[in-house]
Amino acid sequence: MTCPLSGHAEEEVMPTDACQFFYKCAGCGEILRPKAGACCGFCFHGAVSCPPIQDQ
Repeated sequence: MTCPLSGHAEEEVMPTDACQFFYKCAGCGEILRPKAGACCGFCFHGAVSCPPIQDQ
């Protein structure tokens, strides 16, 4: 996950049973939300889509 505000990047483990809509940046504390067209924060701010989307 890479924060678009602070640029802080953190390697995270994506949940496999549900989408994680919100993500709190460990660098600046901003709550990241997905933009239109993304199912969750991982799909929008991450390098790969979340597992529920990958499985489809």
